[in-house]
Amino acid sequence: MNPPPNRQSALQAITAAPLDLLIIGGGIVGAGIARDAAMRGLRTGLVEQHDFAFGTSSRSSRLLHGGLRYLAQGRIGLVHEASVEKKIIHHIAPHLADPLPFIFPTYCGNRDWILWQLKIGVKIYDLLCSGRNLGKSTWLTQAEVLRAVPGLNAAGLKGAVRYYDGFTNDARLAIDTLRSAARSGAAVLNYCRFTGAARTAAPSSGAGVPPVHSVSGAGVSPVQSVSGAGVPPVHSVSGAGVSPVHSVSGAGVPPVHWQCEIEDHLAAKTFHVHARAVVNATGPWADGLPHSRVKLRLTKGIHLVLNKTRLPVTDTVVMTEGKRILFAIPWGQRTILGTTDTDYNGPLDDVRADAADIDYVLQIANQFFPTAKLTVPDVISVWAGLRPLVADPSGKPSDISRAHEIHNPEPGWWDVAGGKLTTYRLMAEQTVDRLVKAGGRASSHAHPAQCRTAEEPLLPSSETTGLSGILPPEFTRRTVEHYVTNEWAVHLDDVMVRRTSWHYYCPDAAAKAQQVADWMAELLNWAEPQRAAELARYSALASCLPGRKP
Repeated sequence: MNPPPNRQSALQAITAAPLDLLIIGGGIVGAGIARDAAMRGLRTGLVEQHDFAFGTSSRSSRLLHGGLRYLAQGRIGLVHEASVEKKIIHHIAPHLADPLPFIFPTYCGNRDWILWQLKIGVKIYDLLCSGRNLGKSTWLTQAEVLRAVPGLNAAGLKGAVRYYDGFTNDARLAIDTLRSAARSGAAVLNYCRFTGAARTAAPSSGAGVPPVHSVSGAGVSPVQSVSGAGVPPVHSVSGAGVSPVHSVSGAGVPPVHWQCEIEDHLAAKTFHVHARAVVNATGPWADGLPHSRVKLRLTKGIHLVLNKTRLPVTDTVVMTEGKRILFAIPWGQRTILGTTDTDYNGPLDDVRADAADIDYVLQIANQFFPTAKLTVPDVISVWAGLRPLVADPSGKPSDISRAHEIHNPEPGWWDVAGGKLTTYRLMAEQTVDRLVKAGGRASSHAHPAQCRTAEEPLLPSSETTGLSGILPPEFTRRTVEHYVTNEWAVHLDDVMVRRTSWHYYCPDAAAKAQQVADWMAELLNWAEPQRAAELARYSALASCLPGRKP
């Protein structure tokens, strides 16, 4: 495979000299850390074993929300954090953060969701956004609800509350965050798998890095550390090539580096990276890394996409089953239904919705919209993803906290786990704050650079218009060329699934994939066998979708 033109420069940048920070994982959290670190002047690299946003970061409900359910659970701090962060994302990425009204109907006999309690709850919800949510909450009578949501089950309906959260495109948010990180000097590489790491004394340069001793593991290969406990902490904060270097070390203590071994899947070769600190931001894969101390409880969530004509909602409708919440979300000419929340023990690289998952979501939707009579053939597409929740073996999956944790189990190694899409920027800020603090004071500056990610836009509008948004872009060769040239797309599914969402949105996705394969073949110099292999790879992905032939 011929790599895109920007890949070689990123490979050179990530190996030319020791990094201040190597991030493992190219989902939304890793992307946020890369952006924050690079903007502060740290020499930053990031590697991802699949495509960027391959996992959880392209398979969420696409909501930016504080979480009304978490408010009901009494998790005020979590709701406040997320409520503030959704407004920040609306500020820094307005093209990926639309205000979205929610209608939450309540019914007689439902003791889990009571109308008068919800009326109080949505007002508290507004206050937790510092008093200025994305829209003002209200409540509706039974008649007003039925006018606002045609087809909603009227039997026992008491009324509803209406409140606001945000709607995004999760994969686009991750990719645009990475583009912003790269603009600030970060070197980012997809299809590069971290296979091992060991601590060693700092080298004088990045050349001559010896190989790391590793053994295979689940998804990433464990590594035998070459030094034991008591190794001094990382003492460095250095420049990203565009900022002055701010390196420090402990008095008389030699700095510690990590030697990291990386497999480049596209070039079929291995290379080595030296880094003063390593951040494990691999989401569901986090507890499989060798130095990780993360303990996760994975839960699966699925989403179904229907034609809007089959379920024409204009506001998001909250559907409940006991304390569980599902949504019917308007998405252009489509409606998204989801999600489930069940424990998961299957393969991390191939998470799929099974028939029981799909039937469950359709059953709940039909209870709330009985005249719709939705069936499996109504489903255009499906996605399934994992929530990497910090382990709590007790309780139901829906009751487990979505709070995040940042740990430093050994010098220079950082685990970041848990959290949610909405709070990714805050997680990144807190991680880099702790990493910088652990590095001590800079010799040439009284204080390290401060976080600016809440103020500065991800990208100028000239770089997002027509290319990045909540709805898929126009189907043109120009857009595909942009994704290949500027956004690290190397496989057909990189474009169809994560850069554009054409795979999920378009009923004729298979035909579009044929055309995209032709365009990518021209741009990446694919011979016919490579083009055929890319279509086969994409067809294998599409084969699990009900109602769609690959």
